Parts: sequence; structure tokens; C-alpha cells
Amino acid sequence: MTDIEEKLRERARQLLESEEVTEVIAWGAGRFVNQTTPLFISEPAQADEIVFNDYCINILAKYAFTEQGAGRVAVAVRGCEARGINRMLADNQIKREQLFLLGIPCGGMKERLSGETLDRCKSCTHPNPVVYDEMLGEEPEGAFETIVASQTARFAEVEAVEAMRREQRREHFDEAFSRCIRCYACREVCPVCTCRECFVDQQRAGWQGKQNNLNENRFYNLTRVFHIADRCVECGECARACPMELPLMEVNRKMIKDLNTLFAAGEEGLTSELDNALGRYDTGDVEEFM
Repeated sequence: MTDIEEKLRERARQLLESEEVTEVIAWGAGRFVNQTTPLFISEPAQADEIVFNDYCINILAKYAFTEQGAGRVAVAVRGCEARGINRMLADNQIKREQLFLLGIPCGGMKERLSGETLDRCKSCTHPNPVVYDEMLGEEPEGAFETIVASQTARFAEVEAVEAMRREQRREHFDEAFSRCIRCYACREVCPVCTCRECFVDQQRAGWQGKQNNLNENRFYNLTRVFHIADRCVECGECARACPMELPLMEVNRKMIKDLNTLFAAGEEGLTSELDNALGRYDTGDVEEFM
């Protein structure tokens, strides 16, 4: 048992026994030792089911939104979860007083099969929570060096795509979008996809079609990325959940990179303040297309 796992179990048990919270969201054991799953507990005796190891790859932020109810909910948060929660707070989708955030320092998660560090963790610029009620551990050694390396890796895939010729880029993304099965897993796990009714579910003539073909798939994926472009916290959960392994973070980070260049948008989710780059105008904005 890791030190963090022990502390998570202890605090979960205490919070439920004292009735400070009605539910705790963390991770539980999967079928195999290198597998975990989101865990929802409401009884103190269930606290022993909590695990924390290098394979806690599911990001829990979205459950702070979906599990809203009558009581206060405790959520285990690393940097990715904390940024997602901050963004939902900024969008007024959740209430801070309804959450108890258990902060966890993160040294990166691993691929279940290879045991290698996840790509999204290699480019994570904020591995430790930026908001929490209680921190359950200390920042791991070498954290600063990790962040510096992450900034370098952050747009590496985007720059590789930008270096392609126009026809190559078209072929690259057409091949990817042709594989999309429109399962909407990306939407369901995304902490900033919080619309009560998604545009793809609306019944309107001439709107998003239900056919599974390249044109419709392209329309869904590109429209979605424009919807979240100035709110994406770069958690990479969409790409992890995609059963067809679409390069979703390539598209997301291309938008983020352009927003940084055009509007100095910065990184989302570091605070709960609302600041949408695509929702404000400044006379100093770059307008080279005019």
C-alpha cells in the first residue's frame, strides 16, 4: 500500500463517518494489478476499497459534475482533476461549497500494458493540484525539471503536423476522422463538455446528421473542438477514452497553440476565474487575416 493510498482511505473514512461528505470519488482495483477504475463510496467501511498507484489513469474531474446531488462530495484530485474542476467552477457548472478536494501530488501515470509513462503525463505542465481543501502528500522530487520538460513536449505533436504539407494534413486527419464511430466517449469524459443538450443530439433539419461517414464525423469533431477550444484543460482524457485512438489532443492543442499566439490565452483551469479568449475582444488582437 502506498502512503497516498493509506491517507486517501483514512480521510475518506473520516469524512464519511463525520458526515462532512455523503460520497467519496477515488479509484478502486480493477481485474488486474495494472488496472483501476473510478470508485464511488458512501459508507465508511468501503474506504478500504480505495487504491492509488501508477495505473490510476482515469481522470475523475467530470464526476464532480455528474455526481452532484443533495450532499457534499469528496473528490481525489491531481493537477488534471483540479484544473478541470476549476474550469467547471468558472463555467458555473458546479458549486465549490459542494466539493471537498483531496489533493494528491502526481509523478505521472503509466500505460497498462507497456508500463511506460503516459504521453499525456509527459506533456503535463501542472502535475500537482492547483486547488484543494487538503493536500495528502508532498511534491515529488524533480517536479520542476519535469514541468520544464513538459513545456517543451507540450506542442511537439502540433508542430509535427504544422510541418506537413496541406495535402498531408488533410489526409492525416481524414484518415483519423474516418475511423470515428461517434460513440461520444470523448464528450462524456471531458470536464468542459457540460452542455445539458449536446449539439449532436438536437433534432434540427440541416444540423448535425446521424450518419457515420467522413463528412459527418469531421463536422462533429471539429465543431466540438471549437466549442471547447478556449476552455480545454489539456487533461487528455478524450484521447484516452477514444476506442479508435483518434489523435484528439493534436486538434485540441493546435487550437490552444493558436489561441496563445493570437490572444495570449495562457493555460486554462489554473484559477476558477472566467476568462474565455473566444468570448472577449481587444483592439490589440492579432488580425492578420483582415
